[in-house]
Amino acid sequence: MNQTFASRYEWSTLNWRKIQIQVFKLQRRIYQASRRNEKKHVHRLQRLLVRSWYARLLAVRRVSQDNRGRRTAGIDGIAKLSPIQRLQLALTLTLNERAQAVRRIWIAKRNGSEHRPLGIPVMADRARQALVKLGLEPEWEAKFEPNSYGFRPGRSVHDAIGAIFNAIAHQPKYVLDADIAQCFDQIQHPVLLQKLKAPPWLERPIRGWLNAGVWERGQWYANDAGTPQGGVLSPLLANIALHGLEQELKAQFPAYSYTEAGKRHRVNSPHVVRYADDFVVLHPDLTVVEAAQAAIAQWLTPLGLHLQPSKTRIVHTLGAATVETGFDFLGFHIRQYPVGRTQSPIGYKTLIKPSKAAIQRHRQQLRALVRQYRGYSQTHLIHALNRRILGWSRYYSSVVSSQCFRAVDDYLYKLLMWWTRRQSSSLNSHTKVARYWGVNRGQGWVFCTREGLQVQAHRFTPIRRHVKVRADRSPFDGNWLYWASRRGVYPGVAPKLANLLQRQAGQCAHCGLFFDWESVIEIHHQDGNRHHNQLTNLLALHRHCHDQTHGAAAHPKDVSMTRTHLLRSRVR
Repeated sequence: MNQTFASRYEWSTLNWRKIQIQVFKLQRRIYQASRRNEKKHVHRLQRLLVRSWYARLLAVRRVSQDNRGRRTAGIDGIAKLSPIQRLQLALTLTLNERAQAVRRIWIAKRNGSEHRPLGIPVMADRARQALVKLGLEPEWEAKFEPNSYGFRPGRSVHDAIGAIFNAIAHQPKYVLDADIAQCFDQIQHPVLLQKLKAPPWLERPIRGWLNAGVWERGQWYANDAGTPQGGVLSPLLANIALHGLEQELKAQFPAYSYTEAGKRHRVNSPHVVRYADDFVVLHPDLTVVEAAQAAIAQWLTPLGLHLQPSKTRIVHTLGAATVETGFDFLGFHIRQYPVGRTQSPIGYKTLIKPSKAAIQRHRQQLRALVRQYRGYSQTHLIHALNRRILGWSRYYSSVVSSQCFRAVDDYLYKLLMWWTRRQSSSLNSHTKVARYWGVNRGQGWVFCTREGLQVQAHRFTPIRRHVKVRADRSPFDGNWLYWASRRGVYPGVAPKLANLLQRQAGQCAHCGLFFDWESVIEIHHQDGNRHHNQLTNLLALHRHCHDQTHGAAAHPKDVSMTRTHLLRSRVR
């Protein structure tokens, strides 16, 4: 890097507020032009965005600083970039470079018996893919179907579950619970690129990433199909490939039919809810669901995809003579139960709970964790358990989970008693229980230290119904108040962070920008004491703003904003 450039720019002093605002303005214009179906205008704006200096800086920051998998190396072995290297990469970032092969590793699936391939691109290719995604995502967010929820900004698993609840709450339905076999690995590249309809200067690098091949155990393998999982752009490309499934079913099964006399008669179209390659089709008529399954299989054939027979079945939500009742989707069990008219005016109720498979996996993880920390101090065990328990219980805190939480707590009590009995063989049982257990008012026996640190039981997590995202909303529409408020009520957000987001009106306390759908939020302790966790001492910051705050001790002007300044610095 030349000295003039290095003296003008320093990574820690870049004005990220201005950078992010300018990039978002272009993204919003792309989104609006795509909504108006102005393809030429969309392509001109995309070219302007991809070539801009601010977009290149933002792309490098997201793959080297914000991304949770930023320290995973590709075939070049580079897993971490210094601030000077980040600036150098942003300065030389173009789409003209030839794509390098990805490093393939295998990770276990949830069932533990199967593995799926993960392709890790090199750092430079990750930055280029992030740059392309900045321009490509707003265009397709204006086109995607309303009931597609996987790998999309501002949408989550809980929104998909909410959509299913809304579809069956007033009428029991048959359900096609389907899964696409090896979706990411079998998508045909020509069909994907034809559906993408990108300009040549944008299609060329995308084709290069798709055909770059993979390295595994020192051997290069060609990659003729699929979008390698692990790339920044892969989830978006998979969503583009599967786009149109809901529209196809609505076209084949319209909402209205016409009699011979010309009168219009309303019939329900199949309701489709898709999360990545998992989807369900709901309809009150069994013949329509069976016909939809055949239509979907035919629609997937040109893409090189097919339904996985072992994970595809037809069930009923309330109960039918020919099929099973209830189904599992994304770790939740969804089923309806008949009740008396005094309990429900429609004669049944819909209950969504954690699935039996999810509960069993969680119990196995708790068991393995307790066994792993046998012989360690009680403090280490409690910290490890709390991380696991809080994450799992928050994930299921928006459904009917109270009974499940109590059952898992009973199992955890037995595990901790087993751990207690195997500590310090020189002590008797009563002494061990007195050392590692205590009694709290309203909670009963709790596993705690003498300093007051205790295991956070599952039942302590409150149940709060999740509000589904509106189908006509997009993070690129510019309504920051709507999206910032949703960050505070998302089931996976810790209560402490949710309180901070509410106190700060959804804004970062350093740069004043609203937290968007990709923001990695960290908690900053103003006095530097990480054990001082009162809300008055805490601030919610972007990860990169948190780094700047700790690196600006010698620069008084770079300290975090006060709450008064924060409320005055609204994003225009």
